[in-house]
Amino acid sequence: MCGIVGYIGKNQAAPIVLDGLSKLEYRGYDSAGMAIFDGSKINITKSVGRLKVLQELTHDGATMPGNLGIGHTRWATHGAPSDVNSHPHFNEKGTIAVVHNGIIENYLPLKKKLESKGYHFISETDTEVLAHMLDYYYKGDPMGAIVKVLHRVEGSYALGILFSDFPGEMFAVRKDSPLIVGQSGEGCFIASDVPAILKYTRTVTYIDNQEIVRLTPEGLHIYNVDEEELEKESVTIDWDAEAAEKAGYEHFMLKEMYEQPKTVTDTISPRIRKNDIVIEELGMSDEDLLSVRKIHIVACGSAYHAGVTGKYVLEGLARIPVEVDLASEFRYRNPILEDGGMVVVISQSGETADTLAALRESKKRGFKVLGIVNVVGSSIAREADNVMYTWAGPEIAVATTKAYSAQLIALYLLALKLARVRHTVTEREFEGMLEDLGRLPDQIELLLNNKNRIQRFANRYIAAKDVFFIGRGIDYAISMEGSLKLKEISYIHSEAYAAGELKHGTISLIEEGTLVAAVSTQPSLYQKTISNMVEVKSRGAFVLAVTCEGNREIEKAADYVIYIPQTNPFFANSLAIIPLQLFSYYVAVGKGCDVDKPRNLAKSVTVE
Repeated sequence: MCGIVGYIGKNQAAPIVLDGLSKLEYRGYDSAGMAIFDGSKINITKSVGRLKVLQELTHDGATMPGNLGIGHTRWATHGAPSDVNSHPHFNEKGTIAVVHNGIIENYLPLKKKLESKGYHFISETDTEVLAHMLDYYYKGDPMGAIVKVLHRVEGSYALGILFSDFPGEMFAVRKDSPLIVGQSGEGCFIASDVPAILKYTRTVTYIDNQEIVRLTPEGLHIYNVDEEELEKESVTIDWDAEAAEKAGYEHFMLKEMYEQPKTVTDTISPRIRKNDIVIEELGMSDEDLLSVRKIHIVACGSAYHAGVTGKYVLEGLARIPVEVDLASEFRYRNPILEDGGMVVVISQSGETADTLAALRESKKRGFKVLGIVNVVGSSIAREADNVMYTWAGPEIAVATTKAYSAQLIALYLLALKLARVRHTVTEREFEGMLEDLGRLPDQIELLLNNKNRIQRFANRYIAAKDVFFIGRGIDYAISMEGSLKLKEISYIHSEAYAAGELKHGTISLIEEGTLVAAVSTQPSLYQKTISNMVEVKSRGAFVLAVTCEGNREIEKAADYVIYIPQTNPFFANSLAIIPLQLFSYYVAVGKGCDVDKPRNLAKSVTVE
C-alpha cells in the first residue's frame, strides 16, 4: 500500500518522481503529492484523487523545478483522503519534508508530547508526527535526528526525508515496509518497488529493517542505527521496463493473463532435469526433505487459495499432513508447531505484512521457514531459511493472475519432489506427472484463445447481484479463487462453498436466475458434484460448469459448460482457473470498472 519515489541527481526531479509514482499506481492510493527542493526552499504540491490531478497541477512537474525531490501516493489510514492529510508532510518551518509508507502505532502519545512542547498539527495523520519529531531532535545533524526518532517510534515505516539545510542529500529509512534504492550515472533513487525506477536503472539495493540511507547525486551510503556504515550488495534486475508496460493490451490484468503460459514455463523449465526435479535455490537436501513430518502453509488472499490447493496436492502425493492458515490469523491463534514441522509462507511481493509477521513468529519459535515468493531480494526471500522463486516477472494489476499460477506450479513441484524422496509415487507415476506439467503451458494458451466464448457469456451477467462458486476437494480451492477474482474487480457479491455444504444453509440463498459456477475437475467426485448442481438448478439457479473434456454427463445438469483439457487431477487448478479469470475480467470490463486498480484494494498489503 502507498508508494514512495525519490530522486537526487543531475536532472529535474519532479518529472522523474511523477513518472515513478505512475509505475506504482497498482499499489492502490487515494491521493498524491510531491516535495521538491528548488535551491532555496522545499515546495510541496499535493492533491486528492488520481495521479493525473497532481500531474495537471504541476504541468507534469514543470512548475516545480529542482534536482532533489520525494513523492508519495497515499492510501488513507489515519485521517480521510484530503489535501491536508496527503503526503508529503512538513515541519512547521517548512524545512523538513517526509513521505511515509506504513503505520506509526504509538503516534498518539508522541503527538501529545509534541503538543506539550508547543508543536501544532494541521493533519489527522500519524506521519505529521514524524515531521515534527525530526524537527524536535534536529540540531544540525540529520542522521542524529533520524536515529533518535527511530528509537522512539513503534510500527512500520518506509520514509523519504528532505532537509532544506542539506540541499545535496536525501535520506531514507525502512522498517517492515518495502524500500529499495538505486543508482545510475544520472543520480540516485528511492522507491517502494522496482518498476518505479526501472526506466532509469537496473541496479538496486534492498534496504533491511532499521537501516538508514544517505543519498547524494554521486552515490549512496547505508548505515545502521548506530550510524555505522554498512557494505551491501546490489542486485541487477533482469527484466526490463517493457515488462511492466501494457504492450498494447487494454489492461495489465489481461496482459498478465496472457503471460501465464510463459510464467508457467519459466517456473517449471529450470527445475526439471533428466526426469528429476531440481530446485537449486531451495537449499534442502533429500535428508532435509525426509525429515519433514508436517507442513504449515501460511498466506493471504490468492496466495492462501494456492496454499489450499497445495494442501490437497501435498497430502495426496507426498502423504504429509498439511495445515493451511490465513497469515492474519496464524500468529494470533498461538499455533502448535511440533518437531519435524516446516512452515511454508507464500507471497507474490515478499513484503505482505501478515505473512512476514508469521514468518518471524515461526523463526522465533525455532522452526524452519520456506518462502515461495516472486520478488528476488524481498523481505521474505531474505528472512526465510529457504526460498523458492516463482519467476512470474512483474505483476502490475492488483488482482493477481500469473503470480497465482506460478505459485500453484511451485507447490506442484515441491509436492512431487517430496513424493519422490519419500517414495510415495512410483517412477512411472512421477514421469507421467512431469509430462502433464510440461503440457500445461500449451493447454493454458488454448484456453486463453477461447476467450470470445467466455466474453459472450460474461456479458449476460454484468448486472448480476450474487454469484456462487461450488466445488469439492481441489475444485473447492479453485472456486475460492474464482469467487475472489469476481468480487475483487467487478464488485459483485460472490461466495465460494464446498459443494457438500450446500444443504447446511447456503442453498437457502439460491433464487430464480442466480448464477452458480460449479467446478468439477476431479473424476472421483464427478457424480457428487453433479448431484449438487441438480440441487441448485431445481431451485432456479443458472448453472455454469467448468469441467474436463470427456465429462459429457455434466451437460444434463448444467446450462452452460466450459471444457478444459485433460490433465492430472492434482494439476487441474492451473487450467480451470483460466476461464474463471476471463469471466471475472469481462464482467468487470462490461461494468466499466477500473480493472487494474479496483477500489479500496492495494497490490502489496504492507500494513496489518
